This record gives sequence, C-alpha cells and structure tokens, in this order.
Amino acid sequence: MSSDDSRTPARAAPQAAQARTGAGVASAADRLPAPLIFMASALSQYLGAGLAVTLFALMPSTTVAWWRLTVGAVVLVALRRPWRRRWTGRALLAAAVFGAATATMNVVFYAAISLLPLGTAVSLEFLGPVAVAVVTGRGWRPRAAAALALLGVVSISGLGVDPGEPGQRAGVLLALGAGAAWAAYIILGGRVAAAGAGADSLAVGMVVGALVYAPFAVGTAGGALGSPAAAAMVAGVGVLSTAVPYRLEQVVLGRLGADSFALLSSLMPATSLLVGVVLLRQLPNGWEMAGLALVSAAVALAGASGGARRRAVGRRACG
Repeated sequence: MSSDDSRTPARAAPQAAQARTGAGVASAADRLPAPLIFMASALSQYLGAGLAVTLFALMPSTTVAWWRLTVGAVVLVALRRPWRRRWTGRALLAAAVFGAATATMNVVFYAAISLLPLGTAVSLEFLGPVAVAVVTGRGWRPRAAAALALLGVVSISGLGVDPGEPGQRAGVLLALGAGAAWAAYIILGGRVAAAGAGADSLAVGMVVGALVYAPFAVGTAGGALGSPAAAAMVAGVGVLSTAVPYRLEQVVLGRLGADSFALLSSLMPATSLLVGVVLLRQLPNGWEMAGLALVSAAVALAGASGGARRRAVGRRACG
C-alpha cells in the first residue's frame, strides 16, 4: 500500500488527530531537559524488565519475552502503520532479519534475568555494545574501555557470582549471549536506518520476531490470561519496555551531545541495579558492585569516542 493513501478523506481526520496528539506529547517533553528524558526512558525500560521477573513465577521466561515482543509489535505497528510505506523484497528481508535479532536479544536477556540479578545481567549484557564501540573506535578510549569491560566481567562472573552453581553459570553465559545479540542488533539496525526505514522496519521486525518465537510460547502463553492481574502485568511489561521508551527516545534523539550521551549511558547499569534492589529486593555483593562500576566506566569511555560509537553504546527502545 502506498504512503499516498494517507491523503484519502477517510484517513485524513484520524491521522490529523494522531498528529496533534503526538505533537502535544513532543511539545510537553520538549520543555524537559534532555538528560531527564533519557533517564526516564531508561528507568521505564528497566521497570518493565523488573515487572517481567515477577511474571516468571507464572510462565517461563521465553513466554514472558514473547508476550513482551507481541505487545511491543502491536504498539509499534499502531504508532508507525508501516503498511503505508512502499516496501521492496530486500527491505522486507532486512526488516525480518533485524526483527529476528531483536527477538533473540529479548528472549536470551529474559532467560538471563531469570537466573541472575537484574543489575548483574544488564552489566554483562552491556559488553555487546561496548565491543561494537571498541571494534569501530579509534584512539586510546576504546582500548581502555575494553580493558575496563574485561575487568568488569572478571569481577562479576568470576568473583561476584558462584561459577560452580549451574544456574548462575548459565545466567552469565546467557547475559553474554544477550550482549552478542545486542551487538548484532546495533549493526543490523545501523544498516536498516541507513536505508531510511528504521522505525518502520523495527515495527515490521517486531512482528516477525513475535512470529518466530510463537511456537516456543504457544503452550504456556495462556498463563498471561489466567487473571486480570496477570494480563495487566503483561501489558505493563510491553508498555514500560517499548511504548514509553520509544516515544521518549523520539523526543531526546539528537538533543544530547556525545559526552552527555556517554555519561548518561554509563548510568544505565546502575539504573537497572536500583530497580533490582527496590522492586525485586536483589542486593548485590561487593564484587558485583565493583564489576558494575567498571562496566559503567567502559560504557562512558566507549560512548565518548565519537558519533558512531555513541550510537553503539546507546539504548535500544525495544531491547
């Protein structure tokens, strides 16, 4: 369907209303400092993850991740209406691959936080974008970031958690796997964005990702519909992890300099730790705290090394 369809009389009124609503949201957010919006978006994302942890008692982590993908797909499709774009077969394939990477990132990360504290898992996951920044960066900062990140991993996985405990060992491997999937998301997302269809491709990709993992969730997905409270929690995960960060990211995008972006990104592991402590009563030990600080420093250094690297260590609204 052509994007020209948006000019038909039947579509003009609702689209105009949506445009006015979106403009109102953007106008209200524009009056707030960009760093505050950034941190509100990060807090919303990790509150969604914390809420997801509470759902693991009702259904497997893969099923919770699938519901989060499904709700996210519905939200993004409603916001973007990607059917209005003229799609080529190549663009659809790129969106599908991007969506599969996005879905894998979410599924593996949710499996990790079912075994590890939220702050610990997020710190390990951040090694993915740090690795991308290191590979694409130049100068001393990426090298220093790599060294700090490696020390952070040793502090968390070798000293902060018990590697002899099978569940924690699996959690560390899953968190590192989620980081690798995040790195793939960054690389694929950059290519999709360069083609000029980033947001629409993300919407299509989320639909594809939800379909890819549907067979793994179909047998247990009914747990989310067992009570109004469970259904509300599932909806909350999708809204907090996708809808709110996505809308806020559209406002803050481009308003932060590289240094500010790097500094705020470095606070994200600490934000996840705070959510874990307050919402989930997950108290870290000293080695985990040290590892988190080292990874945060690595994120700050990697993000400060330039525009491309800044994007590499940035958040993903649907991750």
